[in-house]
Amino acid sequence: MKISIINYNAGNVQSVLFAMKRLGIKANLTDNIEEIQKSDKVIFPGVGEASSTMAFLKDKKLDSVIINLKQPVLGICLGMQLMCAYSEENETPCLGIFPSKVRKFLFTDPKSKVPHMGWNLIQDLKGDIFDESLEGAFTYFVHGFYVEKNEFTTATCDYIIPFSAAIQKENFYATQFHPEKSGSVGERILTNFLTI
Repeated sequence: MKISIINYNAGNVQSVLFAMKRLGIKANLTDNIEEIQKSDKVIFPGVGEASSTMAFLKDKKLDSVIINLKQPVLGICLGMQLMCAYSEENETPCLGIFPSKVRKFLFTDPKSKVPHMGWNLIQDLKGDIFDESLEGAFTYFVHGFYVEKNEFTTATCDYIIPFSAAIQKENFYATQFHPEKSGSVGERILTNFLTI
């Protein structure tokens, strides 16, 4: 099985590579369009800022490549947000795979800190990358923006407000949390994705 991790202007790609290695999977970190298109599975990770990352994707022509992929694709954190239509982070038009908007967390409680950072539980699970044993499991989040709950939501998390912890549409899967940093729970989710 050929796994490509999209190499673009974002952090955290090494963590995803290490997670694949722990699972016994050799993944290829690449921005080569042909390699990505020929992969069995594609992972679109990310930690970074929306507008500069979208500019990088467009410059490398990776934006149109990602949109047209037919194999299973997993977006992680910023990767998930960029799969949406629009982000409030610097008013950025994104890839538009999902029609959802990415919103900024607003302070409603002085005890709530932004960014949302640390372990939080996921619930209301459905879709191919989750199984019943993961309901109420804790996963690791680091984000100041969130995807609204919508018809494509496959997991929710509650921090300040309920939001989409994961979404899915056709062959596109995405998590706001970092499965590569979520211990055995994250490994289970990655394994489920790899076996789709």
